[in-house]
Amino acid sequence: MTKRRSAFTAVLAAAAIALTGFATTSASAASAGFVGVILPDAASSNRWESADRPFLTKAFAAANVTVDIQNANGDVAAFQTIADQMLSKGAKVLILVNLDSASAKAVQDKAKAQGVATIDYDRLTLNGSESYYVSFDNVAVGRLQGQGIKSCLNRMKKTTARIVYLNGSPTDNNATLFKQGYDSVLRPMITAKKYTLVDDTSVPGWDNVKGGNIFEQQLSKAGGKLDAVVSANEGLGLAAVAILKKNHLNGKVCVSGQDATVDGLRAILTGDLSNTVYKAIKAEANAAASLAVALLQGKPATAAKAKVNNGTINVPSVLLVPVGITKENVKVVIADGFQKRADVCKGIEALCTRYKV
Repeated sequence: MTKRRSAFTAVLAAAAIALTGFATTSASAASAGFVGVILPDAASSNRWESADRPFLTKAFAAANVTVDIQNANGDVAAFQTIADQMLSKGAKVLILVNLDSASAKAVQDKAKAQGVATIDYDRLTLNGSESYYVSFDNVAVGRLQGQGIKSCLNRMKKTTARIVYLNGSPTDNNATLFKQGYDSVLRPMITAKKYTLVDDTSVPGWDNVKGGNIFEQQLSKAGGKLDAVVSANEGLGLAAVAILKKNHLNGKVCVSGQDATVDGLRAILTGDLSNTVYKAIKAEANAAASLAVALLQGKPATAAKAKVNNGTINVPSVLLVPVGITKENVKVVIADGFQKRADVCKGIEALCTRYKV
């Protein structure tokens, strides 16, 4: 964990340094245009409105750059309309969290034709014309999920296990990368017939209600006998936990998550979730803002040192480091200021004391 924390701290420091470099941006830069940000929805995860929006707003305010942040609310047509409006109003950089690659590519192509740079934020647009990509190493996110599930099964002394995959949206490339990561950890055990993969299903649109329905079918398919649910984020994981509670199985089945939400962290401490993944969204937002400000000023984007192939081109990228979370290190998320201790510990103070949150 020490190595992970060190890498995590280094990422935060680098992002802070990058942003500080633009803190004295002059008003003339803002007058040259503004940055448009399109978030995907407010239902699949509360992070977009509770974390990304305020962090991005604060980052651009610190740089004295005008930003327009809008949410497509899961509507592809609205996503494209918002983009058209931003371009017509003079946006010089667009930061996009796509709903699917096809619609985002259409926006990117239109922006490129107008000389407007685009930044894929958190989700890569496959075969797109994006200028840059800012995200976490999403295969590494999946590996942490898989490692957490395997560690949980080991703690339960499960030498054999029946598991299901509750994957994210099939239209989100991140979901593909998460699965690539956790499957790389768990597949050797499946191949060796130590783990049985009972079912492997993706949840359209990261819809938590559909996720709960799908998991109920998975549990039925398993005859009510499951040892682990590899769920791609906490929304889906908690939907599975709700079904497990109905069947008096919560806490007896390993369940993964991602996003380090208040509800997710509480579920980690109570034992309903076995593990989750913390992605420092503040660092991600700062990295995207710093990159956008550099582009607005016509400066080189020196922070984009990595390359990620989108199927057509190698996209200059900034990839941040995720952190695996279990009961033992929930305090990492609190110490970073991402969630408040009072919110996480309300009603479960004894558990927070026990795990030194």
